[in-house]
Amino acid sequence: MTVDVTVVVPTYNEGPNVAELVRRLAAALGPDGGGQVVPGGVEVLFVDDSRDDTPAVIEQVAARSALPVRMIHREVPDGGLSGAVVAGLRAATGERVVVMDGDLQHPPEMVPVLLATARETGADVVVASRYTGRGDAGGLDGRYRRWVSKASGLLARSMFPVKLRDVSDPMTGFFVVRRAAVDLAALRPRGFKILLEILARQRLVVVEEPFVFGERFAGRSKATVANGLRYVQQLTLLRFGRLSPFALIGALGAVLNLAILAGLQALGVHYLPAVVWANVVTIVINFLLQERFVFADLREGAHGFWGRFVRSFAFNGTEAAVRTLLLWWIVERAVPHPELVQAVLILVAFVVRFVFQAQVVYRPRGTSRARGRTGDRPGEHAQP
Repeated sequence: MTVDVTVVVPTYNEGPNVAELVRRLAAALGPDGGGQVVPGGVEVLFVDDSRDDTPAVIEQVAARSALPVRMIHREVPDGGLSGAVVAGLRAATGERVVVMDGDLQHPPEMVPVLLATARETGADVVVASRYTGRGDAGGLDGRYRRWVSKASGLLARSMFPVKLRDVSDPMTGFFVVRRAAVDLAALRPRGFKILLEILARQRLVVVEEPFVFGERFAGRSKATVANGLRYVQQLTLLRFGRLSPFALIGALGAVLNLAILAGLQALGVHYLPAVVWANVVTIVINFLLQERFVFADLREGAHGFWGRFVRSFAFNGTEAAVRTLLLWWIVERAVPHPELVQAVLILVAFVVRFVFQAQVVYRPRGTSRARGRTGDRPGEHAQP
């Protein structure tokens, strides 16, 4: 079935909200509910990552709904909520896609308003904003969450002043997008903030409509401190790519390396074995941090954990050995300050280590051959 509008609703254990959400959408959009009829029709597509009875509830609601209801249930919730939205965009049949949460804090009655604005303006994206006009974020739980939301949006707009210049609320999960305008292959979904991902990776025409963020109908908020940390990671990767967190971990490793070197020398250890121990410790710690915070999304298609560790340790160990020989040569002949020389050599080796990790340790197996078969455009699978 082909429709003009697909409403994509990512859900995670939201069973108690499903029936009310579909009822209100039907009332707002469907002819049987007296709502504003959308030319060509509307469908509701749930992308469900639940581990409770939510899929069964969706099926029951779909059987009696006035609007067509489909469901994609993901056993592996790749990319979290953002990944669910991207899966919905891929599966949508509508020319325009409405993205909204399943907890009714995004009022279904706003959907016709957003769609009307999209038709009238021809914009690629219509953002439902809590921070423009008569918009309100009152439904957020407490003053702290409202402050965090505003501060997070301000940080995003500061890092993308051009692409977000017309967006007062880049953190919202309520928007309409023209599906053909979004390059889905360019998206690297992670965490909660898919709108930021969409707007930051391409130039799109954006307009806003104010809305009042409502109270949750049932259930509990999924927001956590971990989600906040993932947002910071997402923002950093969008702005600077993998090089930024890699550089941060490298900087921490360099400080640790120099601290171990200085500490062992203070205990009377000769600088050469002290350098070796400092290198071994920091190589292992850097690898574990990079696994978690830099290359986490590439681990599945790359070598196994021990394969990645061996390749990383072998390369970094060889690089450290060469660097130690250079350190010895420079300290003995020119600069009798091993900490200073070590710092300079670590800086010089930084870019080489990054390229090796990205292109060898975490390179997906078979990528080159797959490109040759499918004829992908240059850069189509490039990582941020």
